[in-house]
Amino acid sequence: MTTLVMKFGGSSVGTKTALTQVLSIVLHEREQWDNLILVVSALDGVTDALIEAAHLAHLGNQRGYRRIVANLRTRHMALIEELPLGATERSALQADIDRLLFDMLGMYETMSNTPAETPVPDLIDATIGVGEKLAARIIAALLRQKDVRSVALDATDLIVTDDTFGNATPDIPLTCERIRTHLLPSLERRIVPVVTGFIGATRTGKPTTLGRGGSDYTASIFAICANANETWIWTGVDGMMTADPREVDSAQVIPRLSYEEVAELAYFGARVLHARMIGPLRDQHIPLRIKNVFKPQQPGTLIHDAPPEPPQQLKAVTSISGIALTAARNGPLSPIRQLVDRTLVATTHTHADVMISSQSATHSLVCFLVPTSAGPDAVHAARTMLEQELRDTPDTAAWTVKPVGIVTVIRDKIDEAPLLIAGIIQCLAGQRILALTLGPSRCSLSIVVEPEQVDQTLLAIHDLIIHQ
Repeated sequence: MTTLVMKFGGSSVGTKTALTQVLSIVLHEREQWDNLILVVSALDGVTDALIEAAHLAHLGNQRGYRRIVANLRTRHMALIEELPLGATERSALQADIDRLLFDMLGMYETMSNTPAETPVPDLIDATIGVGEKLAARIIAALLRQKDVRSVALDATDLIVTDDTFGNATPDIPLTCERIRTHLLPSLERRIVPVVTGFIGATRTGKPTTLGRGGSDYTASIFAICANANETWIWTGVDGMMTADPREVDSAQVIPRLSYEEVAELAYFGARVLHARMIGPLRDQHIPLRIKNVFKPQQPGTLIHDAPPEPPQQLKAVTSISGIALTAARNGPLSPIRQLVDRTLVATTHTHADVMISSQSATHSLVCFLVPTSAGPDAVHAARTMLEQELRDTPDTAAWTVKPVGIVTVIRDKIDEAPLLIAGIIQCLAGQRILALTLGPSRCSLSIVVEPEQVDQTLLAIHDLIIHQ
């Protein structure tokens, strides 16, 4: 029996045109595979709106969060009206969506009655995961209308996590046990489950989220628990690119990558994939494909553990925001690392990934990145809180904080290519390099620069990649 897990991102489920593409893809692949498992994200922009609504609710702004919920209801109902659904199916779907939104309003009411200084991370996670529930029900209804047996499943009933709200870690053995017990039997009956990405629940049933972009992670979890043959991620781009096409116009599709290379790409800022999704697939040797939902005939990018390509080729360059701390002294770095970690956990729900720590006779530097999964405001929030903590902590008063950009070049076994590294450095002539490091994975070379130099650095290195 062959099994394919397909994940559809927000841009591929947000309009009638996109959903028509999704339906066409599912109908085609259903004839090619014995079993299909679909994982879906919320409609594009919905999670951001829900995060804002949760923030307003926590501040007691009833008018603000009710306005957002009303707008979301209007958007989803308008989309449903455009879809080719029968009257009974449409009515049931509308009632289901109203119930989910009504329950969410109840949670917002609880949050608004809670003092703003009292953390409510469990309620925040419970509300921001509703977008996936809405999308899953729409897709399942659309499939049923085409005579495909389909059911929307909430991953809160299947994925068991710890209680790190905002960036939970799944308990893989227990999750696999639940998936094999409650989901796999439906595949034998030719049912196509549509599973909510991004969310899970603690052992006691409290909803959690897996971090921004966590629907990718959901797909890889279902792939390993269902012993899938392949996992496909459907996006709005043609595959993994040599650079972010929103930043570099000449970016090109990369036909093949190793698991290690794509993991580094995701870790260092590529927004197509969630960084934590690669490990489970690599461990089980499950191939991963990145494909464009609007160009399904294109091969996209294949990620697998086949022998690497000739080692003379640089694969990609990416960028991510970071924060550097410097001090005009040397000495133990443990206190500053602990302070950074506490701050990042408080502001982004992720632990600090210290990329570089360096000391000379008179100076010290610590540089860490801020993951894209932490959201667009994370760098500012972390920097502001760090500056306050440094002022309030005598042992760290000598340290100063500054934002930096981290530009990373990806290539397998880059540590064995000194001439390529020399070429990268040479193409940056005239720029100030704050720090330079080879990643322990042997797949990445990261260059720390001033924020205003990120674009110039990206373009220079990308030009080297496409003309090598």
